[in-house]
Amino acid sequence: MNTFTRTVAASLLATALHVAHAAPPVEPARIAAATVDGTHVVTADGVRLYVKDWGPKDGPVVTFSHGWPLSSDSWESQMLFLAEQGYRVVAHDRRGHGRSSQPWDGNDMDHYADDLAAVINALDLRDVTLVGFSTGGGEVARYIGRHGTGRVKKAVLVGAVTPFMLKTDDNPDGAPIDLFDGFRAAAQANRAQQYLDIASGPFFGFNRPGATVNAGLVQNFYVQGMQAGHKNTFDSIKAFSATDFRPDLAKFDVPTLVIHGADDQIVPPAMSAQLVPRHVAQAEVILYPGAPHGITDTHKDRLNQDLLAFLRR
Repeated sequence: MNTFTRTVAASLLATALHVAHAAPPVEPARIAAATVDGTHVVTADGVRLYVKDWGPKDGPVVTFSHGWPLSSDSWESQMLFLAEQGYRVVAHDRRGHGRSSQPWDGNDMDHYADDLAAVINALDLRDVTLVGFSTGGGEVARYIGRHGTGRVKKAVLVGAVTPFMLKTDDNPDGAPIDLFDGFRAAAQANRAQQYLDIASGPFFGFNRPGATVNAGLVQNFYVQGMQAGHKNTFDSIKAFSATDFRPDLAKFDVPTLVIHGADDQIVPPAMSAQLVPRHVAQAEVILYPGAPHGITDTHKDRLNQDLLAFLRR
């Protein structure tokens, strides 16, 4: 394991000092209070969530939840493709990310899930297929855990942080806390350099022998990351590393597709995708041989077709 990979590992586990568990049901009034203001949904606590709403408004609905430290822009290939196939595709920038507000508080999975619920309810979306990548996969899981599947038709977890990233006594498959401590330390030291190192290294698999670094992908990751708030992305490390999604996955009662890169160095499939069927009876797992974490870009054509096939079932 090289120095950067060790740093990423250390960083990834750092924020797990306080393990988050499934929360009690949310007061419906809090979600109902969300309003639409142009290209934003405004939550009950005043956070403005930037929303993309593409494709025919009467088409089957697919929502997309993005990864850390990115924005809804990271889904543009999938959204453009599915919109052209007749789907209504909706994605928001998570609180603290992209063009959304940067609140000091609320940078945790419960708020992320409630924000997704606010978008779904404010736009009155129904029979939705929820798609989440990496941290966004956790957001999808926590949404179902807190809000159920009354508006949900299917779910897709792509390179997701589910079931539980942190190694604990009852989760020996997780990663040690030292890993995430290093990730958080790197963010505090120089988050701009951290984003460049992640993107030019393990995120897209550019650190593998024979790989050629794609400058466009690296720069796109960097730009999205630097749009986000420092406090927000820092807090989010805890959200994706220390949240136990096992109780949330137990509430999945819809068809679920799990897609993951077999060579994912950020969220290794042995601690994530391959464990989901233990908790979700209807889960189907597809591993892309040799693929890295960032498969929404590196394997976008295959991912687009797999998503379309799952939606059409």
